[in-house]
Amino acid sequence: MFLPSKTYMATGEEFSESYLLVNAKEASLYDIACILIRSTSFLNTKNFYNEQSEHVGRSAWDDVRRRFVIFASIVAQKVLMWAEKPIAGMGSLIEIWLNLLSSNGGLFGLLINHIRGKVVKPEELSEKFVSFIGELDQRLELDASIKKGDGRYNSSLAMMAAKLSYENEAFVEAAIQDHLKMAFIGFYKFWNDYQNQFTTYATMFQDTLDPNLIVVAFRGTSPFNAKDWMTDFDISWYELKDENNSKTIGRIHGGFMKALGLQKIKGWPKELEPSPYATKEHPFAYYKIREMLKDILEKNINAKFIVTGHSLGGALAILFAGVLGLHEETWLLKRLEGVYTFGQPRVGDENFGRYMMQMMEDQDVRYFRYVYGNDIVPRLPFDDTSLFFKHFGTTLYFNSFYDGKVMEEEPNKNYFSIVWTIPKYINAFWEVIRSFILPYWKGKEYKESHVERLCRMVGMIIPGLAAHGPKDYVDVTRLGTELVPTINE
Repeated sequence: MFLPSKTYMATGEEFSESYLLVNAKEASLYDIACILIRSTSFLNTKNFYNEQSEHVGRSAWDDVRRRFVIFASIVAQKVLMWAEKPIAGMGSLIEIWLNLLSSNGGLFGLLINHIRGKVVKPEELSEKFVSFIGELDQRLELDASIKKGDGRYNSSLAMMAAKLSYENEAFVEAAIQDHLKMAFIGFYKFWNDYQNQFTTYATMFQDTLDPNLIVVAFRGTSPFNAKDWMTDFDISWYELKDENNSKTIGRIHGGFMKALGLQKIKGWPKELEPSPYATKEHPFAYYKIREMLKDILEKNINAKFIVTGHSLGGALAILFAGVLGLHEETWLLKRLEGVYTFGQPRVGDENFGRYMMQMMEDQDVRYFRYVYGNDIVPRLPFDDTSLFFKHFGTTLYFNSFYDGKVMEEEPNKNYFSIVWTIPKYINAFWEVIRSFILPYWKGKEYKESHVERLCRMVGMIIPGLAAHGPKDYVDVTRLGTELVPTINE
């Protein structure tokens, strides 16, 4: 049966007949307590929770597991709401301090410059100011041994683009032009219709060597941006139908779709009314990027494009391709060279996975989903009967020696496992040791920064957290076994 709809439908969710909406902001402490002790049907009478979905076959144990996942999601979001300003403030101080150190030649240089009254203070949003993500891996150039046409070239370029997307516009433009020697197209911030603010960032540039390759890179979860983390922890989903509204394509993560440009009331209309270009100050990610790609590709019949992202950015990258399929944008999909994601979380259920597999097979779209070691993010949201989220396609999995294997699913797919506890801690300890020996083993360009090594230490407390950083994914594209996905098998 279907549960009765209420306020959410009245505020504009008519595009979906089946959904789960959890609004942590509306949940009181009493509501949070009720999640663990009352039934799911009772929760549907509360303002913070609204579900319209089939419950046939759900056992009492499944209901308990499900309510625990909802509880964990809301608590995590509440904590992030309360800590949003302190987290942002702490992040700003850390980034300013790290930039002071790097701009003055380290701590000793900073002290000398302070005594001399010549401290170099890089301005925020300047081409010299590096984000915390950038401090973890300071490389800005591709591996000189990897040439265009090599099997590693696109994945290496995709990961570098995903890493650069975390930086400010001036930094990105300078890095693309001066280090990658490519043409900068633009740096964009996109509007979220549900949060009424800019939440999504993307970078576009062009490899000018024939055949031209356009790169679209979505920014991932910023370490000190609580709203980004709330999007990751949001377990809301919508079930969507195809362009003709005749066939269900599956349940898709609500937070990721909202970040990509989901519209209130209409969901994913093929064309916006009014067009976002009539109000250029509020563009939506999917629609703006789609139109820009059409304009560029129409002028260059030999050009193709790739879409990439790390973490949350990876989720947006594969969903971008999914919405192109939903809108039957065959011409664009034929020009899509591949989707490259690194440390990507799950984005939909099994039905959505089947839809994507069929769409990619029909349009000959290649999907490269990279997972390194014990990275926690690809193992979220949980793959179980409580949430329905599942990966699709094959996994390009790499261990801590960068040995790769094509797999149906990464090992320990839900991360939290008693069996995997000891191996995870042993591996985290090895990663710390490896950080000191890797430059002697593979070359000086693999030397890790002090910040990255500190994160490795944190990874010994929470295994899989440090493994999510961009450093290992950059190394995977350079040192890892060259793999070919088998998404259509």
